[in-house]
Amino acid sequence: MFSLLTATRTAAVAVCPAVRNPAFNGIRTLATSIVATKSTHAAKVTPNAGEKVLTLETMNPNLRAMEYAVRGAIPIRAEALKEQLKSHPGSLLFKQITACNIGNPQQLMQKPITFLRQVTALMEYSDLLSPGMIETTRKLFPEDAIERARHNLSFVGGTPGAYTHSLGIFEVRQNVARFIEQRDGFPANPNNICLTTGASGAVERVLDMLVSDPSVGIMIPIPQYPLYTASLTRLNAHAVPYYLQEEKDWQLSQADLERSLSESRANGIDVRALVVINPGNPTGGCLLESNIAEIVRFCERNNLVILADEVYQSNIYTGTNPFVSFKKVVMQLGSSVELFSFHSISKGMIGECGRRGGYYEAVNIDEQVMGQLLKVASVSLCPNVSGQMAIDVMVNPPKVGDPSHAQYEQEMDLIYQSMKRRAKKLAIAFNSLPNMSCNDAQGAMYLFPNIELPKAFVEEAEAKGQAPDSLYCMQMLEATGISVVPGSGFGQYPGTFHFRSTFLPQEDLFDDFIDGFKRFHLGFMQQYSTKN
Repeated sequence: MFSLLTATRTAAVAVCPAVRNPAFNGIRTLATSIVATKSTHAAKVTPNAGEKVLTLETMNPNLRAMEYAVRGAIPIRAEALKEQLKSHPGSLLFKQITACNIGNPQQLMQKPITFLRQVTALMEYSDLLSPGMIETTRKLFPEDAIERARHNLSFVGGTPGAYTHSLGIFEVRQNVARFIEQRDGFPANPNNICLTTGASGAVERVLDMLVSDPSVGIMIPIPQYPLYTASLTRLNAHAVPYYLQEEKDWQLSQADLERSLSESRANGIDVRALVVINPGNPTGGCLLESNIAEIVRFCERNNLVILADEVYQSNIYTGTNPFVSFKKVVMQLGSSVELFSFHSISKGMIGECGRRGGYYEAVNIDEQVMGQLLKVASVSLCPNVSGQMAIDVMVNPPKVGDPSHAQYEQEMDLIYQSMKRRAKKLAIAFNSLPNMSCNDAQGAMYLFPNIELPKAFVEEAEAKGQAPDSLYCMQMLEATGISVVPGSGFGQYPGTFHFRSTFLPQEDLFDDFIDGFKRFHLGFMQQYSTKN
């Protein structure tokens, strides 16, 4: 499979002189095909009668070049093995696939939040609120869930099956604004908030606005979440990489930001924005407030828009690095920097990935651009209504004194404490193994351990034309059923190898999951140590 690691190495050499320096050979910018697309034009061929119009050769080359490692070759193989286990039980070395490749909590049996599901059920089948059924409903649902469902149905004309405002239901946006105000201590305007079909949809919409031509570049962290390289590939734009500092718990380096920006602009790239993922995916790091202030000043000084991906803001497991929003720091500094910040129901303790609810807040954005963003939102008519309702519960949960408050808080805390325990336990396990080291997860749902792969294995992988960490992860899957994502799918410092694993497997099965991984790694190291 054409990997981000391989593709971007070539593209970086063509685009950024930093890559010509051996010290920066690992910087990944974009797929090779993007460079080719900008410099060559395929001959247009009219198909003969009966031939297909849409083929790999005639389709949009930017889409063909896109990669998304989180659902790449290893997860595809995992699905095939899963089907094999169904059709031929006992035919493999393991009993089940453990999907640690994606932050999808409920796939790994995280319990949904009861109040959210109760409100959703009542809204979806609103006959339960009718006079003829309400007494029966009151025996099954708490009064505050009934009232919330009624209240929310009033926002949508009595039915969640109707279109809403293109920016999302105004009352929900008001609640999001109050949530932001309570979090940061600064005002938020509901008219600057847009509800979206997941945070990914919000990110893509903003990138669509920023990329006006193929010379545009967007600074992205390395390692990064593949949404960004995939989207920039689709838009035929430049990904401008900067490194996170693994040795400093994945904080940003001001010097590396300056280097990345100056080299790219010197080569004619119109760098317009900086992406920051905080808490980090895939790293699990969380930025210090002082580091965020440096980033804001850097972007202000260099005329860069900030894209703050903050979907893991409630997944914080340490007291030393609390979550601080970019919005709060921008307001504290009185900065005029342009900012888009993103949040979602998919992560945190809510974990409702499939409902596709998200939002962005726009700060210091030109009013005419805001009008254009409304126009773009209107083309899609409206965001997913079920996702909007879940966003409303996330930002406006049951309050003290409400019938559901105690249960809501208990469920949220049980999930949080379990995630915190699992994050620590998995980091300890990784750090106990030879040739492996791992920073603790300060936030998010992932660990990104560093593996020192044996020289013989690296040479074997390269002889097969494969990234060594990809081959390691594939062998792990075939031996254990554990599906993780190789570091080459995210980008990594040259000469280093990693993989990303969630810590979401069920807690009662967690020890078995760790034992299976340990057996594989120890056997792997023993096998290849004799070949060195």
